[in-house]
Amino acid sequence: MNEYIASTYGDHLADVYDEWFGDVDAAAIDRLAELAVGGRALELGIGTGRVALPLSARGIEVHGIDASEAMVAKLRRRPGAESINVTMGNFADVQVAGEFRLIFVVFNTFFGLVTQEEQVRCFQNVAAHLGPDGTFVIEGFVPDMGRFHSGQELRTREVTTERVSLQASLHDPVSQRVKSQFIVFLNDRVGLYPVEIRYCWPSELDLMAQLAGLRLRHRWSNWSRGEFNATSEKHISVYERAG
Repeated sequence: MNEYIASTYGDHLADVYDEWFGDVDAAAIDRLAELAVGGRALELGIGTGRVALPLSARGIEVHGIDASEAMVAKLRRRPGAESINVTMGNFADVQVAGEFRLIFVVFNTFFGLVTQEEQVRCFQNVAAHLGPDGTFVIEGFVPDMGRFHSGQELRTREVTTERVSLQASLHDPVSQRVKSQFIVFLNDRVGLYPVEIRYCWPSELDLMAQLAGLRLRHRWSNWSRGEFNATSEKHISVYERAG
């Protein structure tokens, strides 16, 4: 059995990623551009560039980190990619040159770091590269344990005349890990797309930030700055240097 490593998700989903997740909230680009304030920006888990490219088109100098050569190869084939510098590696540890006004990780990608230790190291790595007036932005879902029954879930995502798409998941509440497979039946073919995450609640992220010398500036329920409350399904958390 192949071990799940930092590049596994991207290497398996690169060919379908833009088809499945290509839509980007225009408000996300607006908020990130505002936070960059014309300075340098760094995206953790840049992938195929679906956020980095429109941000770069706003005149912002965008850099990226990603562990998957397959995802970055897709980025490199897209118009405007020549202006974006990408460093390969696990964004919990990999070093990049200089400081940034904005560092961001979107679409639950932070949870792709599958241990608490990696997630803590990521905050420390971010703090080491964040400029004095910079911000660190995380977009993540709010965990919903009601999804799982006896530690598992099977969800139908799509049914057409030619394709059936399922998601099968196993949940370990002790490690806060979820192991999933997207399973696509297309005529006589079957595609398997593995995903593993370690989720955490916003309060745990705030503690990680504190350990790295950061503090929460804003928390929104969406990119339009909606109020975050007990019914919010996701959060946009904006961190800054403490003191």
